[in-house]
Amino acid sequence: MKFSVNESCPCGSLKKYKKCCKPFHDKITFPKTALELMKSRYSAFAVANSDYIIFTTHQNNPDFTTDLKSWTNDILNFCKNTRFEKLEILEFIDGDIESFVTFKATLFQKENDISFIEKSRFLKVEGIWLYVDGKFID
Repeated sequence: MKFSVNESCPCGSLKKYKKCCKPFHDKITFPKTALELMKSRYSAFAVANSDYIIFTTHQNNPDFTTDLKSWTNDILNFCKNTRFEKLEILEFIDGDIESFVTFKATLFQKENDISFIEKSRFLKVEGIWLYVDGKFID
């Protein structure tokens, strides 16, 4: 998937991608909060950056696997077949080692609306925020 660094960042910040989530994706810098991580992960899905998704997933996540080829293919397949329309942050509970972000992701596959609301849990491990898991909210 082609995505210009001069386009607006998919996370919704209104900044250009190169000045927003791209430095995280390139591992030049790391998100300082779980909220920044959550937004950068959404952007990584939107730009089909499977390496970043894998890098920022905690080993206790249900999707975590050492079969990187299969995991990468699953992520890229999802990204290729999904249109990432909008990210809305509904709540952010900031903690020193554990944080929670509730968000709504507006997504479409073909013309099917697959949008969802999730409360995500993040842990800080050796100074880096990682996505542990999430619960869908009705």
